[in-house]
Amino acid sequence: MEAKTVKYPVIRNYVAGQFVDTETANTLSVESPLTGEVLAEMSLSGAAALDTAVQAAKAAFPAWSATPIKERVQVFYRYKTLLEQHMAELAELVRQENGKTLDEARAEVEKAIELTEFACSLPQLVAGEVMEVSKGVECRIEKRPLGVVASIAPFNFPNMVPHWTIPNALVLGNCLILKPSELVPLSAMRIADLLKEAGLPDGVLNVVNGDKEIVEAICDHPAIQAVSFVGSTRIAQVVYRRATANLKRCVALGGAKNHLLVLPDAHADMTASNVAASMSGCAGQRCMAGSAMVAVGSVDHIISKLVEEARKIVPGQNLGSVISRQAKERIERYITEAEQAGATVLLDGRNPTVAGHENGYYVGPTVIDHVTPDMAIASEEVFGPVLAIMRTNTLEEALAIENASNYGNAAAVFTQSGGLARYVMENASAGMIGVNIGVPVPREPFSFGGWNESKFGACDITGKSSIEFWTQMKKVTTKWNPESRTNWMS
Repeated sequence: MEAKTVKYPVIRNYVAGQFVDTETANTLSVESPLTGEVLAEMSLSGAAALDTAVQAAKAAFPAWSATPIKERVQVFYRYKTLLEQHMAELAELVRQENGKTLDEARAEVEKAIELTEFACSLPQLVAGEVMEVSKGVECRIEKRPLGVVASIAPFNFPNMVPHWTIPNALVLGNCLILKPSELVPLSAMRIADLLKEAGLPDGVLNVVNGDKEIVEAICDHPAIQAVSFVGSTRIAQVVYRRATANLKRCVALGGAKNHLLVLPDAHADMTASNVAASMSGCAGQRCMAGSAMVAVGSVDHIISKLVEEARKIVPGQNLGSVISRQAKERIERYITEAEQAGATVLLDGRNPTVAGHENGYYVGPTVIDHVTPDMAIASEEVFGPVLAIMRTNTLEEALAIENASNYGNAAAVFTQSGGLARYVMENASAGMIGVNIGVPVPREPFSFGGWNESKFGACDITGKSSIEFWTQMKKVTTKWNPESRTNWMS
């Protein structure tokens, strides 16, 4: 059999500060969705490989957790500098394995830098509380790490999403097992490399590659105290149930169907450009994509401008690929089914040709009008550069559509009326709301997380809220002066 030519070395696990081989017959070819070419070969680890990584993390935890947080954070100051220095390389890795445009890949790494920067501020945010609660009696609260924790990351942001968890969890004193998506393992390897260069002690971060078997093993392993997950709602539910059934903390972020409510008084040019960018950015493969637009009243002039803006988005130029052939086929099937059900395809992105990348997995920007709420494309997560437009006469009808969604990640309203914007802010059933912003992602220190079936578990995954997830409180009450008068509190 002819050997495959691959661009990158074999993907290996990262355990106790070393890249190690995994003894398994199960292998996977990692493809670039840009071209369909094989980038690397990877072994799919099993439960035994996970246990090896967990034991390395357990061994590293006593020393790492005992290191003062002001010292732990110095690693991440150095790491932030390394991310900045290696920006071009890291962005190219994201582009190759995920299919983003280079600008989108750079933006992803820039967000990772911001997340790391926030982690560097944690010493100021987790200072213990102390109060004299009675004469001579003092109560103190300290935040302590949990121990060994795990992060299961998705394919759509191979650099950014691991940074939702790695900096905060580690600065707070935990040791972490990262399980990257088997579709995009290259970025995780480089992250581990750079953290070691920054001075992270061996065993504090470990990377285990695999598929469903590793996810199940993470949920079941008795030494793992907490699990974060980002992916589809169906798998998020499974992970949350399995992890919590094993008495672990879990926050599991799922899918989304984000509604963009467009009112007649909206600024036409700004709305059109924002909606087009929201539905097509990262090829629509993000849980904050605006995939459903609710046109309230007479907004045909805005829809016309939207289609004009969407035509400027060209596959292979300013629009990247989707992750796989299966994803391309699924997305285009949604478009075809909506058209057959009576919707009007204003801009058709099916089967584009990208010169030089004929074997890549591309879907062009697609705008579909006169979608009805009963169509699959109106309620299910398509995860591609596709916008479904539904029509209503009133804002109340539009909000009823938004509220009926099982998801609750984000919603946005486009209007020049402060009163109507406030009405949507108060009544939309979503955890993140935008006003004249198509992708209302909070910036640090504000946390990321949705409602309903877009998130399972307490706390958000980033920002200040994540501190509570990655730590436990220790309460200490002390008294040293027996001569003080006592009462019921002392």
